[in-house]
Amino acid sequence: MTIYCDESGGLNAGAMTFAAVMLTPQAAGDIHARFRSVTGLRGELKGSRISIVERAYLLELFDRAGGRAWVAVAKRDTLAQGAGGTLPSDLALYGALLNSAIGHWLPETGGVCTDVVIDDGRYDPNILAHVREEIQAGLGQWGRASLADSKRSDGVQIADVIANSLFNTTVGSPRAYRIHRIIEPMLASKAIRVAELARVP
Repeated sequence: MTIYCDESGGLNAGAMTFAAVMLTPQAAGDIHARFRSVTGLRGELKGSRISIVERAYLLELFDRAGGRAWVAVAKRDTLAQGAGGTLPSDLALYGALLNSAIGHWLPETGGVCTDVVIDDGRYDPNILAHVREEIQAGLGQWGRASLADSKRSDGVQIADVIANSLFNTTVGSPRAYRIHRIIEPMLASKAIRVAELARVP
């Protein structure tokens, strides 16, 4: 199995979410190809760019394929209640969310070799290389951590939609109610699970 990772939002927008999505590369490719063939999507699949109906269809394909996700969520108001009310840097928060999401997955892999693929688009490549090294150290011999251009990764694009869905519901965007209705069955079945970050170490 492979864990595909992507984030959405930022504390300046009220919250940051980080999705760690578990799928086989074959399943990720099949979901993405089917979605494109039905919707006629051109360009990169992004949660911020698709319609509510398209989002519902993608998540139905994800659920039907047995996909699962841990989504780590950080809310600005929660973190502002910490020591002195000082918010963490964007990079520190990203690292904490990534560690939380992956950390929730590792005990469930049963020692099976698991690769972790992280979107390389948010930060400078040198910074992300350091993040990748930290995740690799945590994986040990269980798997391999790598960076990927989201435009070339089926799984990372699916992770983007899931992260964006939780971002919308967390900040209460105008689309939050309808998006929550879409993901509610997956939250109930625990196909998508949420871990809220109380603090950044």
